[in-house]
Amino acid sequence: MTKMRAALERAAAKVAMAAIAVMIAIEAAEAQQNPAPAEAPGRAAARDVVILVSIPDRKLAVVEGGQVTHTFPVAVGKQSTPSPSGEFTIVSRVVAPTYYHPGVVIPAGPQNPLGTRWIGLSKRGFGIHGTNQPRSIGKAASHGCIRMRRADLEQLFSLVRPGDVVSIRAERDEQIAAVFGGQNTPGTAEAAGAPGAAGSGAN
Repeated sequence: MTKMRAALERAAAKVAMAAIAVMIAIEAAEAQQNPAPAEAPGRAAARDVVILVSIPDRKLAVVEGGQVTHTFPVAVGKQSTPSPSGEFTIVSRVVAPTYYHPGVVIPAGPQNPLGTRWIGLSKRGFGIHGTNQPRSIGKAASHGCIRMRRADLEQLFSLVRPGDVVSIRAERDEQIAAVFGGQNTPGTAEAAGAPGAAGSGAN
């Protein structure tokens, strides 16, 4: 009797194990046919980066999270072709750009008026770029674009992304005075552009 009971218990255990194995197999098959939805990727945190350009000061600052992280000297538009003022966004970043002008195409290289980088703005035809006239930096010398020295431009290029805001100010205000120093006094692009308006080439 004891042997029979032991045999029955062993048989019951085998049946139970087989049932569990079948259930596991069924669950695995269902999981393959109906996989759990993938977890939605979290949204990237919005960048709080503003490129602030002061035409009167002929300087550019990178403002991140309300803090100035970098400042650079720049060349701005001359009096006859002033830099546009307003709020724009970065729409493109180009390494070794080619310069195009009616009847003129200049490939990347030391003679290229755009230098080694182009940061295109949402205002068509305008951007931040290098120059083959480094002495124009700090002056009102361009056809409206913002020019930078090569090393400064390449550093800025690594810091910015499409969608970042570029605020170009034609007059000094409290924020400009706080970022670049000096008094909060009116100063227009024309007033700033009168001296040193030399240089042709690219924007």
